[in-house]
Amino acid sequence: MKPWSWIPTLYFAQGMPYVIVTSVTVIMFKRLGMSNADIAFYTSGLYFPWVIKPLWSPLVDILKTKRWWIVVMQIIIGAGLGGIALTLQAPLPIRYCLSFMWLLAFSSATHDIAADGFYMLALNKQNQAYFIGIRNTFYRIAIVFGQGILVMSAGILEKLYSEHLPATTAIPKAWSVTFYMLTALFVLLYVYHHRILPHPEQNRGITSPQHTTLRHVIREFGHTFSSFFRKKGILPALLFILFYRFAESQLVKITSPFLLDSPATGGLGLSTTQVGFIYGTIGVIALTLGGIAGGIVISRKGLNSCLWGMTAAMNLPNLVYLYLALVRPDNLPLISGCVAIEQLGYGFGFTSLTYFMMLFCAGKHQTAHYALCTGFMALGMMGPGMLAGWVEEFIGYQNFFIWIIICTIPSFWVTRYIRPFTVPQARGGQQS
Repeated sequence: MKPWSWIPTLYFAQGMPYVIVTSVTVIMFKRLGMSNADIAFYTSGLYFPWVIKPLWSPLVDILKTKRWWIVVMQIIIGAGLGGIALTLQAPLPIRYCLSFMWLLAFSSATHDIAADGFYMLALNKQNQAYFIGIRNTFYRIAIVFGQGILVMSAGILEKLYSEHLPATTAIPKAWSVTFYMLTALFVLLYVYHHRILPHPEQNRGITSPQHTTLRHVIREFGHTFSSFFRKKGILPALLFILFYRFAESQLVKITSPFLLDSPATGGLGLSTTQVGFIYGTIGVIALTLGGIAGGIVISRKGLNSCLWGMTAAMNLPNLVYLYLALVRPDNLPLISGCVAIEQLGYGFGFTSLTYFMMLFCAGKHQTAHYALCTGFMALGMMGPGMLAGWVEEFIGYQNFFIWIIICTIPSFWVTRYIRPFTVPQARGGQQS
């Protein structure tokens, strides 16, 4: 089967549940009346499956096939989306919705492991390199769909239902219908991938069933984890992974509520549709352009020579939100431009973290070690993010964005210690 027939849809399917759990839920819960403190706490907690996914990632290698894990996780994701759709109009919707969100998060994290492993099994080295940009592009298209088209659709339905229903009924109904459409989409993706995904010869568990003993599994687990923590420079590397996104981990939980809240409470008073347009189209385009530019710069200059610039690009554009909180403009193009600046800088700066993790994990067990790195990265997002809403409610939007600028300091601090442990190969074989 040609890679073009399954790579785009596979990585679209990989990106969708992640953006729903980590981003779309922030907007949905805000529209359902949840406080900023609760939104930040509960949605940040949903990062937890990505934090601990290294604990079961070896099982995806040992048991069954990557193809089996992919299709099974996709039908479970569809079931989770259907559960959310069913409960949004029921009594205690947020409680049951969060339960299905946890199912969605665990199945999505497992799907990530299987999809990335399948990609390496189904393609030779040349095709792996050729399609890396394609898979990343369709992952970002999923983000555009989730943060943009999906949120805008919910906003349109909110307005439509509000014409003849009270807001307390119209908003849950709008989001419920939106999640029913998502459920149908994932059922189609499951059917398609069940038929289309290739069957590579090496797509099987690394251990035959008769040799998959508990002792063997424990030994493989232990060796994988111990070799990671014996790597040179492990402490500076972990600090870098944990704190590089310290400011962004809090900012991302408050920006959408800030845009949606009324001017009387310090927000900008935008509609759901407007927020979906800003973040899901303009924001994601800027994020993509920043990521492309970051990759080009690193490939030409190496990571060491541009790491400080990328750290600055990651953090300094956060000033735009302080500007918006102080001025509180009602000019949509101006607000969109500020968000685009922040997302462009984030996309450019975040490239350095992902490239560093690839370099740090090179060698034996690189797949499991990369999963460990992404787990620590998710932990760095989860902890501060859980407290962000409480901080904002205590000090207000303006002071919160001042706090965010202060929180950029740890990112610069860990950057100064990571440089000696980062010696990437630049193009042409020269070391940076």
